[in-house]
Amino acid sequence: MTVQNYINGSFTNPISADWLDNYCPADGTIYGKTPNSSQKDVTLAYKAAANAFPSWSQTTLEHRSRILIKISELLEANLERFAAAESKDSGKPIQLATAVDIPRAASNFRFYGNAITQFASESHDSIGLEAINYTLRQPLGVVSCISPWNLPLYLLTWKIAPAIAAGNCVIAKPSEITPVTAYLLGELCNEAGLPKGVLNIVHGEGATLGKALVTHPNIKAISFTGGTATGATIAQLAAPLFKKVALELGGKNPNIIFADCDYDSMLETTVRSAFSNQGQICLSGSRIFVEASIYETFKTDFIARVQQLHVGPPSQTSTQVGALVSKAHLNKVTQHIEEAKKEHNILHGGYPITLKGYENGYYFCPTIIEVATNTCKLNQEEIFGPVVSIMPFTTETEVIEWANDTPYGLSATLWTNALKRSLRISNQLDCGMVWVNTWMLRDLRTPFGGTKASGLGREGGLEALRFFTDTKNICLKY
Repeated sequence: MTVQNYINGSFTNPISADWLDNYCPADGTIYGKTPNSSQKDVTLAYKAAANAFPSWSQTTLEHRSRILIKISELLEANLERFAAAESKDSGKPIQLATAVDIPRAASNFRFYGNAITQFASESHDSIGLEAINYTLRQPLGVVSCISPWNLPLYLLTWKIAPAIAAGNCVIAKPSEITPVTAYLLGELCNEAGLPKGVLNIVHGEGATLGKALVTHPNIKAISFTGGTATGATIAQLAAPLFKKVALELGGKNPNIIFADCDYDSMLETTVRSAFSNQGQICLSGSRIFVEASIYETFKTDFIARVQQLHVGPPSQTSTQVGALVSKAHLNKVTQHIEEAKKEHNILHGGYPITLKGYENGYYFCPTIIEVATNTCKLNQEEIFGPVVSIMPFTTETEVIEWANDTPYGLSATLWTNALKRSLRISNQLDCGMVWVNTWMLRDLRTPFGGTKASGLGREGGLEALRFFTDTKNICLKY
């Protein structure tokens, strides 16, 4: 497959004729090529977006809404095709792409297609001053959306949908590692009647193309999801240009388990929160803290459940854990575990897996590591793979301290049936989101984002529409 840029409603090759190889994580083969776009392609995309903005920003909310909802319907109609492409491109199990990734991408367009019709501004009657103030929410102009490889279409559409719903025109950059579903999305946008130039999708490397987008003087905002180090670089580059920046970055999320939890539900969900998408989710519960009274029981049961997980080719419906996204990432995870073996107890896994017929694929055994302290490197650095640590705790005070003692603050999971405890601990956890007796239960109306090194700003719901608009207050004396 040859992926192309999508600019002004047309598919084009990179101006420089420079290409990147696209690898299949399941077997390590090169199965296509992706544009390695440059500043010249950004200039072309910006021109298309800037030309489209005056008209698109003045379209009625109903017109925008109908187009976004039509895109969502087309995604649903093409579910199997898109899920197969996502699975092959990223290494995730086909059942996960079918049940989660593509339906969520469709939901993103539908949600914001409806939300924009309910996005209201405010007015203030200045009684006694014979004046009224009213507030406008106006689109920014041309904005850039940069998304990661772990949930390729899911997270790209979560940015694109509110941006265009608010009246902006977009230059989107998917990850160069997983470009295919973004490429296919262009076809559906044309079919849905999205005007030329409203959405432009440009492919290439972050260090060059990403930098060109961030430093472009006329791109008004950057919405980025990815690694914390890259997020810091974006913040530094964007600050002198006074761009709006939203950064959704990494996580090292605690999963806190008390003895009074619903044990079976907790165990099933903890396995899922640890190893879903091969642990390549920023919300993964990678630090598991278990109350001492049930620690040994949990350890035995957790290991047994993880041993039952089927690691296999992403295309097989029986596969629960697929391939990591790239050879480089497999090597990174492997190196982390080799270092951990020197000081921790590996309870299960800890090694790459070779599958018959897929010997060059990027597979890693789900890994459980017992640690004695939360200050260890394993508990402080994001690995972003099928790896979790476990350790016991005895008091609320110490587990709250451990949960907060990390550079990150994205999410936390808490398992307890004690109402007062759930409220008390949730209020003290230094993170952007807390799930109590569940995980990854998302209502698209709610804000999403973290504290500390986990990011800046919030996505989701009306927060995204606020980000992609400027506020203007008008004071009218009468």
